[in-house]
Amino acid sequence: MHSHGFFSQRVLLMNTKNHDPLYSFPLSAHLYPSPSRCLPFIPDRLHVVTWNVATADPPDDISSLLHLNSPKSPDLYVIGLQEVYAAPHRFIMDLAVEDSWSLLFMSRLAPRGYLKVSSIRMQGLLLLFFSRLAHVPFIRDVQAAYTRTGFFGYWGNKGGVSIRLSFYGHMLCFLNCHLAAHMEYASQRVDEFEYILDTQTFYPKKMPQILDHQLVFWFGDLNFRIQDHDMHFVRNCITSQKFNLLWSKDQLTMVKTKEALLQEFQEGPLDFPPTFKFDRFSDNYDSSGKKRKPAWTDRILWRVKPKEPPSKEEVDDRDSGLDEKNTNPQIKEDEFPLKLTQDSYTSNMEYGISDHKPVIGIFTLELKKMYETPLVRVCAEGEWSADFDAMVIYSPLQPFPSSAWDWIGLYRVGFRSISDYITYTWVKDDEVSFNNELTQVYVSKDEIPVLGGECVLCYYSSVLQCIVGISSPFKVQESKVAFEEGLAPENLHILDKATDS
Repeated sequence: MHSHGFFSQRVLLMNTKNHDPLYSFPLSAHLYPSPSRCLPFIPDRLHVVTWNVATADPPDDISSLLHLNSPKSPDLYVIGLQEVYAAPHRFIMDLAVEDSWSLLFMSRLAPRGYLKVSSIRMQGLLLLFFSRLAHVPFIRDVQAAYTRTGFFGYWGNKGGVSIRLSFYGHMLCFLNCHLAAHMEYASQRVDEFEYILDTQTFYPKKMPQILDHQLVFWFGDLNFRIQDHDMHFVRNCITSQKFNLLWSKDQLTMVKTKEALLQEFQEGPLDFPPTFKFDRFSDNYDSSGKKRKPAWTDRILWRVKPKEPPSKEEVDDRDSGLDEKNTNPQIKEDEFPLKLTQDSYTSNMEYGISDHKPVIGIFTLELKKMYETPLVRVCAEGEWSADFDAMVIYSPLQPFPSSAWDWIGLYRVGFRSISDYITYTWVKDDEVSFNNELTQVYVSKDEIPVLGGECVLCYYSSVLQCIVGISSPFKVQESKVAFEEGLAPENLHILDKATDS
């Protein structure tokens, strides 16, 4: 990734994090504007995947896993994997570059207009969050966390990774877990889940833990088994598709009757074959000497935050007419409700690379948007090419905590993630002119791709740690000077690769 040579102070700071502006700012409180008016319900589709991939390399085709040929495209993809190959040499390499699974999902989703907003990996646990580009300026306060539960909390082969974010002002949290294995450890699995909930914290303090969020998705290889029934009965029920005869002895169903916390989580009916344990590259359950009993180890659950009764102080304030000043999040949640409906819940038997089958949940999320205007309008001024310096114009549309560490990135249309920029410019260091409404920012011609192409500009807020404004696509023209100087097209490609690296 390229940094500007004339930003001497910033480049010095950036050298500590591989010249990447995503890592070049101090962490600050996460702030976002209050909503100005109540907007109508807008339904959005969520596609949630959980899959224990058993250290396998990705398959060639993930179309059916992501329903890429479906007439209804989701707005958000949430993908949780367990047992991604994490041998020391591979894991260290994946820290330097994206792992093969992330690259596969990005390569398939980016051309369809999805951006990888956030991801987190803890050894074999991987969680990815993708969004349609149109939603990205309204996804804020993005944070990730992880908790180890393997080997008394010292090893990350088991545990949980989470991503929390604000989606049009509504706080959502996605938790991908891999819990303790084996039939006899059902209570330990519950203990691990509760430990993960207790230990993962976020900022700001008004919503510090997972269960404080309006909507929580809990999924992964939860490892709950089918108890009591013998192998013959279980397999007969599967063969005859009488899955309901097994539900009462599913350990997760059983512990939910005893644990009040788990009763707050909902799950669709298990109307699909148990997803573990299969012989690889087949639909046959375990034929090895161990002959493990089939089980629904791979699950997707969700929790909409229960309404809390008002405190005595809130009732007194309401009676005295002071409730408008009340900052209780519950009041905001009542004013801007959220509704979730599960449209489908199934496994995908097509994939045989693992001894688990992937599980897919499709949801419709209905919510009242707290805002629909991005924080910043950003656009390219005039003609752009590598023959002359260019200008970016941006203007705040709402008050927000801007910073000298904010930057504007130039991206190709179809970019895959926030770090996938061609170049960037610091909004303060490169400021050319400023008034109350518009700011011009300079971009050096040396940073603009010689071959041109369709591009967009994104304003990244270092305080909010997210993109808060995206330009309309615009054309960067091919360099006339380069052609006049006799550079062959293949050499122009080399120049562009040098600019992008």
